[in-house]
Amino acid sequence: MLHYFFDNQLIRYCEEQPADWREAIKESCQLLLEQQVIDQVYVDEVISSVEEFGPYIVIVPGVAMPHSSEQSQGVFGTAISFTKMKEPVVFNDQDAEKNASLFFTLAAKNPEEHIQNISNLSEMLMTEGLIGALEATDNLDEFQEVMRQFSGEGHLD
Repeated sequence: MLHYFFDNQLIRYCEEQPADWREAIKESCQLLLEQQVIDQVYVDEVISSVEEFGPYIVIVPGVAMPHSSEQSQGVFGTAISFTKMKEPVVFNDQDAEKNASLFFTLAAKNPEEHIQNISNLSEMLMTEGLIGALEATDNLDEFQEVMRQFSGEGHLD
């Protein structure tokens, strides 16, 4: 899956730290917006969902998975993008485990693709040492080094 991000030009390293989690979500959606996989409606839905349900998108400490429902009117295709923030983004002042610097933003046109994306991403993130390795990257060259380091893992290709 690391190769998927690289091959599809779905990797972004933020130059500036977002002011808050809302800005971080907007940043994490940029590549999908640019590739016209989603539109602003989808970005607004993701932000509204977090406002309503809390930081459920932070799936493990350090990792956020912004997404909305597969019924969103703002989705035109299926893709996952990877965005790395300079510093962890705070979603909840009282819970440091709800901070994230790695954002894997999902968009899927139908329920089957949505579930498959989540499954593939979850499997990848369970790879021992991968989250820490990605957190230590600051640019595309370092991402490629992590990609080479973990390319023996079948589900990361």
